[in-house]
Amino acid sequence: MPKNSKVTQREHSSEHVTESVADLLAHEEPVDYKRSVLNVTGEAWDKQKDVEEDLDSEKRPAWNSKLQYILAQIGYSVGLGNVWRFPYLCQKNGGGAYLVPYLVLLIIIGLPLFFLELAVGQRIRRGSIGVWNYICPRLGGIGYASCLVCFFVGLYYNVIIGWSIFYFFKSFQYPLPWSECPIVKNGTVAVVEAECEKSSATTYFWYREALEISSSISEGGGLNWKMTLCLLTAWSIVGLAVIKGIQSSGKVMYFSSLFPYVVLLCFLVRGLLLRGAIDGILHMFTPKLDKMLDPQVWREAATQVFFALGLGFGGVIAFSSYNKQDNNCHFDATLVSFINFFTSVLATLVVFAVLGFKANIMNEKCVLENTEKILGYLNTHVLSHDLIPPHVNFSHLTAKDYSEMYQVIMTVPGDDPLHSLQSWVQGTGLAFIAFTEAMTHFPASPFWSVMFFLMLINLGLGSMIGTMAGITTPIIDTFKVRKEVFTVGCCIVAFLIGLIFVQHSGNYFVTMFDDYSATLPLTVVVILENIAVAWIYGTKKFMQELTEMLGFRPYIFYFYTWKYISPLCMAVLMTASIIQLGVNPPGYSAWIREEATEKFLYYPTWAMAILICLIILATLPLPVVFILRQFHLVSDGSNALSVTYKKGRMMKDISNLEDNDETRFILSKVPSETPSPMPVHRSYLGPGNASPMEMSSAPNGRYGSGYHLASTPESEL
Repeated sequence: MPKNSKVTQREHSSEHVTESVADLLAHEEPVDYKRSVLNVTGEAWDKQKDVEEDLDSEKRPAWNSKLQYILAQIGYSVGLGNVWRFPYLCQKNGGGAYLVPYLVLLIIIGLPLFFLELAVGQRIRRGSIGVWNYICPRLGGIGYASCLVCFFVGLYYNVIIGWSIFYFFKSFQYPLPWSECPIVKNGTVAVVEAECEKSSATTYFWYREALEISSSISEGGGLNWKMTLCLLTAWSIVGLAVIKGIQSSGKVMYFSSLFPYVVLLCFLVRGLLLRGAIDGILHMFTPKLDKMLDPQVWREAATQVFFALGLGFGGVIAFSSYNKQDNNCHFDATLVSFINFFTSVLATLVVFAVLGFKANIMNEKCVLENTEKILGYLNTHVLSHDLIPPHVNFSHLTAKDYSEMYQVIMTVPGDDPLHSLQSWVQGTGLAFIAFTEAMTHFPASPFWSVMFFLMLINLGLGSMIGTMAGITTPIIDTFKVRKEVFTVGCCIVAFLIGLIFVQHSGNYFVTMFDDYSATLPLTVVVILENIAVAWIYGTKKFMQELTEMLGFRPYIFYFYTWKYISPLCMAVLMTASIIQLGVNPPGYSAWIREEATEKFLYYPTWAMAILICLIILATLPLPVVFILRQFHLVSDGSNALSVTYKKGRMMKDISNLEDNDETRFILSKVPSETPSPMPVHRSYLGPGNASPMEMSSAPNGRYGSGYHLASTPESEL
């Protein structure tokens, strides 16, 4: 061997030395050939030790304990959506009937795909970009699309945390500022604010004091400075929590993941003692079976499954990439999925108990007001006394008596002299109107309010940490940027863009982003993830690698769900989503100040343009990356390989070699820009039970070590 060769230099230096495969094969013998990945002598080697050294060489951070990791996954999946999105969808889509499609889709789509994401992250030990580049370079755009979806969701999700921070600080007052309607002076007479009187004190505080909301999305109205400060605080907290990666976020999870359960259980016990709470829970479990035939219900259930488990965002993959290779991710997937569903049901019980109480209070108020109106109509002879049943006692009016009178009075020609009240609020109003209404009737109401909004902040923070991990981990892994610098820069940019959500019309933009920025793109991303693993990488191959990684073979249920059931169900749901989008023009619920009620409005043309751009931008990386790699406009790593020496052993590393490099004659397909850290000296049972050396004809060329000698016999390397 020449004295000036790089291998000879390695003996006198501890630094990395990189040379091409052609140079390596020109040497008389490889260094420390017993442990080299080119070892074909059949001599024994320690696989477990090799795995550990592979992982050590990456110096990749790891979770301090299994509990910390589980809490991180729970904190990520259990978020604000469990408190205000799931109960709202349950109420909207038939109560107990909604639980049926949700549970079915959780089993046939949610659990298998959650397990899949945990497995690929743990197996490849990279963020979403690296994982999908490795599995199928042409579908590497999945990782970039996941990052964009995470960014869009993080923009408006942190606004909700900002709202919670505003209410948290407002809770340190007695009485609570939303417990009574404000009094305004009309000349010398003090009267109740008309808008508040028509709705309720909590509704008025939410729309007028907190959001300072405008009457339409077209009326920006400038920045709401209170919410701007709260948004800045929210991004500061998130930035501090994730700036050191899992070293900082992992510790935060101990409190942010466990504290919400304590508060929810306390609220459930207190809520069940409220008058009318049982009525609300009965409403929840009274199924409207006709709703189960509505494709919209199934579409929203599937979307909620994706949101609830964090599928497609990349956060699940990012968290699992810091695990040890032998971690039982199947147990993790089952445990987290069950806890997530349990939490959704628990939160829904609490919400419906509170809503039942609120409906009872408002119904009593409605009966009282309308009874006074009836007496006025009787005294002014608008109504005849003969219409009133003789057994009715106005001093002790029962609900049955009121119902009888109402039916009689409705026969009077003209406008309805009474009014009916819709006590079910929508969306975020479930948390910021229904709960705040209930807390005004609790003893020590400021304490309960502080605990509740501290719970919301923690729920949101846990989800935001996972969302940020879905952005930072793949970018840092792929582009090797400094973690702290990138995290701070990402938070600053997100805050500046997020200013559109703290205008007076900001709530309408939150609705737009929540409904359209992630729903359809997320469905496309998850479908392609499933196809990439099950049909391109190969389900048999993936199952075999899971068997070796976990130490047991996963249930055959996962084989069929990954291969057939999940892709088919998601394709149907995506088609239904597109049809629904075309049939029903997008719109939003605007708060009309003069009427003190919500009114559905269609998005103007410019808002529709923004909406369409959000969907296109989130899915754009998918075709762009595919075209670039299909026509070889950018390298996918298949024509570039070098070998790096360190402490006498060889490790794969990617470098840019020329296309006409002689290594092209000895290489078959090579893993992409993010090679698997797992050792590859193992038997392989791919599709058709092909041997390792036959994998050069596989669709994506993912076989074993990624290269072999032309003269190597077809035996286990």
